[in-house]
Amino acid sequence: MTDDESATAAADLAKRLRLLLDVAIAETGSEPTYSQIAAFLRDRGTNLSRSRWTYMVNGHRYVQDPAVFAGLASFFDVDTDFLIGANDAEVPEKVSAQLDLVRSMRAAKVKSYAARTLGDISPKALQAISKFLDEEMTHTDQQ
Repeated sequence: MTDDESATAAADLAKRLRLLLDVAIAETGSEPTYSQIAAFLRDRGTNLSRSRWTYMVNGHRYVQDPAVFAGLASFFDVDTDFLIGANDAEVPEKVSAQLDLVRSMRAAKVKSYAARTLGDISPKALQAISKFLDEEMTHTDQQ
């Protein structure tokens, strides 16, 4: 694997892990902590150091450890092939089902931030901002 391929693989893994973290937040209301994930893996005989987790979730290094992948897939209740980005792996149904909710939650945060930051903005301007964000989300969903 070349350096470019490794960097791309690391970034892709990080995107999938962040997506799974977002789905977990949507399902439970809170993000799983490193400690929870590490304990889950440790109970299954796999060690996940904090630095390795940080590398993986931030896309700084591509980690190739089948035991870690299997443990993480089990933790997030997804197929290992999805987690490692196998070409024929489908997006898990529970992930697909939560994507709209996650996107809506993010858009709501942006709208709330815009409303607080802009302060005394007219209702018309706030509606225009909301409409723009909604259209952008629709555009992103179709890609």
